Amino acid sequence: MEVPAGLPGGKEPALPSVSQPIPVHITVVNAQDLKTLKSSVLVTLVRVEYNGAVLGDSSKTHVLPDGTAEYDFSTSFECSPDGPNPLDVLVQKPLLLTVLEVGPKERKKPEKITPLAQAVVDLLPLYNCLFTGSTLSVSQGGLEVIVSTKELLLSATQFSSGNLLSITLEAAYSVPTAFTCDTQQNYMACLQIPAAGEKELPLLFKNGILKADGEKEPLPRPKNWPIGPLLAPGALNIPDSFIVGGPYEDEDGELTKSEDREFRIQAESMKRIVWDTERRCFLDAAAVAVLQKRIAECRYWPVEVCRMYIPSAGKGKITKIDKQIAFHGVAYVNMVHLLCPGVKQIRGAFRVFNYEDSEVFEKTKIQHSIFRDRRSQLSLAREVLRSSPVSKAAPSKAQKEEKDLGTTVRPGEAHGTMAALFLEQCLSPQQYNEAGTFLVMEIKLDRPLVPKRLREELVRRIKELIPPRPALPPRTEGARKVVEDYHKRVTSIAVDILKEYHELFGKQLPDQGTMDHETLEEQKRQLNYELNTSGKYFAFKEQLKYSVVKIVREKYLKTTAFETKEQLQEFLSELYVYLVDHMHIALNKLLSGEDVSPAPPPCTTRKQLWLFAREAEANKDFKLASLFYKQVREPQLFPSWLDYGAFCLLYEDATKAQECFQQALCLDRQHIQSLLLCGIVAVKLQHYEEAEIFFEDACCLEPSSIIAWTLSGLFYELQNNDIQAERNFREAKKLLRAQLEEERRILEAAEGEGKKPSSPSTDPGNRKTQELGKRNFLCVFCLWRSERCQLSCPVLLGCPCSLNLCCSSQFVHKALAHELLQGGPTFAYYLALAWTHLLEEDFPSCEECLSEAIRINPMNPNVWAQKGHLCYLQKDFDKAKDCYERVISFVEDAVDIHFVYLRLGSIYLEEKEYGRAKQIFLLACDNSASCLTWLGVGIACYRLEEMLEAEDALSEANALNNTNAEVWGYLALICLQVSARPLPA
Repeated sequence: MEVPAGLPGGKEPALPSVSQPIPVHITVVNAQDLKTLKSSVLVTLVRVEYNGAVLGDSSKTHVLPDGTAEYDFSTSFECSPDGPNPLDVLVQKPLLLTVLEVGPKERKKPEKITPLAQAVVDLLPLYNCLFTGSTLSVSQGGLEVIVSTKELLLSATQFSSGNLLSITLEAAYSVPTAFTCDTQQNYMACLQIPAAGEKELPLLFKNGILKADGEKEPLPRPKNWPIGPLLAPGALNIPDSFIVGGPYEDEDGELTKSEDREFRIQAESMKRIVWDTERRCFLDAAAVAVLQKRIAECRYWPVEVCRMYIPSAGKGKITKIDKQIAFHGVAYVNMVHLLCPGVKQIRGAFRVFNYEDSEVFEKTKIQHSIFRDRRSQLSLAREVLRSSPVSKAAPSKAQKEEKDLGTTVRPGEAHGTMAALFLEQCLSPQQYNEAGTFLVMEIKLDRPLVPKRLREELVRRIKELIPPRPALPPRTEGARKVVEDYHKRVTSIAVDILKEYHELFGKQLPDQGTMDHETLEEQKRQLNYELNTSGKYFAFKEQLKYSVVKIVREKYLKTTAFETKEQLQEFLSELYVYLVDHMHIALNKLLSGEDVSPAPPPCTTRKQLWLFAREAEANKDFKLASLFYKQVREPQLFPSWLDYGAFCLLYEDATKAQECFQQALCLDRQHIQSLLLCGIVAVKLQHYEEAEIFFEDACCLEPSSIIAWTLSGLFYELQNNDIQAERNFREAKKLLRAQLEEERRILEAAEGEGKKPSSPSTDPGNRKTQELGKRNFLCVFCLWRSERCQLSCPVLLGCPCSLNLCCSSQFVHKALAHELLQGGPTFAYYLALAWTHLLEEDFPSCEECLSEAIRINPMNPNVWAQKGHLCYLQKDFDKAKDCYERVISFVEDAVDIHFVYLRLGSIYLEEKEYGRAKQIFLLACDNSASCLTWLGVGIACYRLEEMLEAEDALSEANALNNTNAEVWGYLALICLQVSARPLPA
């Protein structure tokens, strides 16, 4: 099909008026491979039909020996809003071409014309003006067809503001047992949508095929045209349009829960009605607006289903029967998903209920039944009996006498039919409910009603929210290092030259007096001669060259060529002065004997400072914790900013936490954890529009992130946007299922090969939390915070999201509520909930949760550690000691064993069990040494009067943190115990 894309110069062609028809030209060029259809075929012609009308026949053409036939036949029809072929018809009805064999003309008999093959051409490409040509093959033969228009059917504005709605009715499953495969029964469905010009357009799906028990429908399978039976069954299939199905859990309708899976699997292989039909409808801008408005006002749309009696056509008087519809049911399709950004398709199963006016009006605000009250609008009798012009016979007298308002039968059939319909009406009301009937259908738009923000727009919005951070000051470490290297190189060369001098002239002793100037000049001349003739001067110069090059690059930041000789000469003069000055500095240090020792390395690492901060936080010394977090913070490290921001979010100011998270995001605009944390803190500050941007950008940046989709879903749920929340949760569950399936596959493959699997779920770090069940909600009930959850929330260790998080109460309780709904209360649920109550200092609720967790899994060390922390904070030290001792008796350590050691050791010190205290604190030092662990060892040794060991332990504590007053106090006590020993400086 050839369609003009526009006029030269890029100008859009002027559109005709609304009422002016646009001709659609069809040219049948030729046919190929006709001999494969019938070897004896000699003469053929092509008949072109559209929308039930014959457009014309080509001339009779002889078939060549190679099976081709040249037709060069042209015809046309008009596309007009007021005519029989408006745009709505154009997008949903195909062009039908029939190849007819012309038999030899016998004496006194007309030529025998026999259908040979049929083909269909989808005219939808004319709608979007992108189709430029087509060669269509049908079955074993082929037709070359060109369809074109001289004018565009839609302008760019009309096309962009309009939309194309496609509805596919696949099948009805678990149908009532009263349904039978009777040729006089027609199974229909219908729904009503706003069409062009804000008119109501009923879309009728008829001729549903009732199939008996057997194999389920194959996937994928082709969709069918909404037209009557054709001579070639394959011509009913819409080209390149298939029903592909998918997991039940990913659908948008009903019956998506795990308990519905078995029912649906069984229903798909039992008695069912199959349509597999797609109907399309063009919506102009006004209709799109009406569609959005109606979905917003009422999310459910009714889809009516029924069984209609088709009378046999024959001679005789026709009598009307009752207009009641048999098995009149309705399915309620939730259309509100189409109002979610970026969503342009919904597909799912929808239960069928008996049609009751009050219930339909309550759910859909629609007062009229399409089948019952608007049958004349549908012209049902004609619809069900109409057939293709090629195959239909002359209309019978019965068909001519049909009326729009009722179905007709012959007199002999009237009484029995009326009785049967009356009986069906008495029995059918509850049969849909009892059978559990459901429809599977798909509703698809060409473009989403609510466009989704592009990634570029989200990035721009985030840049507006977080302005670019100022450029970091030039790094001086590199320049300082190369200058020091230059000094070392100058010193090394000076020492080598001095050795050469001593070999030539010997060492000048101090008592030998001062050498005269002429002798010095002579020795200098001889030394230069020796260095040049031996090649050592060149070697020294080469040793110095690399240091000079590094100074040019690091100190002067010069890496490009000079534009002029003057610039080069000026730079060389400046460089020469700089090098000579620093050569003198290096030589003066060498000759004066100065030994400048390098600055000592820092005593504490970032990891140790982080541990000190966590210890201060656990002891409720938030001022000291904040001080340590500020020390550990480094400009170019994500964990540092995120750790400090998480601390501020928990205990200090949310605004300060926002600054930290935004600083991390400034370091990398594509850092997924920083985006999520910025969204979380925006929710806490009630900046909901900003939060939505952060969450949406995180999902766009990393579509495979379970955490991003789940947190985004929790955010929408907090905003009472249940539909968008449901879609995001579904996406997270889909990713989680795929991940678990991949892990299962890896595990099975490893077991088959007799190897140890390398799946994340079998990793030693994750084995301790298998009870998580890999649920995404337990993985997101708190926010990212580096490794802190290994100490404060052990249940999260090993979660499939590979994130560890810190608490945010608005998301915590929502996530845990979902976890409770998904699988009921589990060990992981109770342990996580206990941790949140402990953080909120709700000790009674925490104790209840821990009791339930212990009842479910008493052999888990993490739950006993949490129980010990609870008793310790309640100052019930006897119970805390029992819990902690139970924890350290397990073969496997609790994830926060460091705090178990610290608190158990402090209890031993209070109870004057100094030997046990010393042992526990030494275990803590071996696990993760800190100032407090060595302080505990020092105190225990001091009480045991082991002064040397106490002094060593306290010295270690002081080296790690020389600002701890208690360490200095015990050091002073030790000095007083040992006479005549001065206090350490």
